[in-house]
Amino acid sequence: IEPGARAAAAATKNNKIGVIGTPATIQSGVYESALRRILPDCIFYGKACPLFVPLVEEGWWDNQICRSVIAEYLGPLKDSGVDTLVLGCTHYPLLQPAIQAEMGEGVTLVNSASVVAQEVRDVLTEKGLQAPAGAGDGKHPEPLYFTSDSAVKFAELGSIFMNEVMTKVEKIDIDAR
Repeated sequence: IEPGARAAAAATKNNKIGVIGTPATIQSGVYESALRRILPDCIFYGKACPLFVPLVEEGWWDNQICRSVIAEYLGPLKDSGVDTLVLGCTHYPLLQPAIQAEMGEGVTLVNSASVVAQEVRDVLTEKGLQAPAGAGDGKHPEPLYFTSDSAVKFAELGSIFMNEVMTKVEKIDIDAR
């Protein structure tokens, strides 16, 4: 949450920041809280977009159905004048071209997953803990991925995201922490 909020606060020029996410993410208020800590005078707009995940999982990233759903959900955010929109769910970057087309070139999209990944990479590099070059090439251990959802679906979608086949995926119980 924090890396995405920092990126959005840095990107905004008019302090109008939108966040789209699952209903649970938006209802939790975590993005709004993080943004207000960083940029207290921001004007926050949160919008739950529950149909985006099924669209992505169906592979409907840029067809008429997808564009109609995006327009329905994002119309109020577009009308509000947000200049920055956080994609607050790991599925949403696959819809990024269609979301950008709806919001217009004047709106900066913040891919929260990419921002978090970059921050993790920076920390691992700083601590000398990054994976060796060539990891996953057969000579190094294959990466292991964890998900709180279906391991099979994660592997299917993750393979698209990563542009490589994910074979080692484990489901974890986040409530057991």
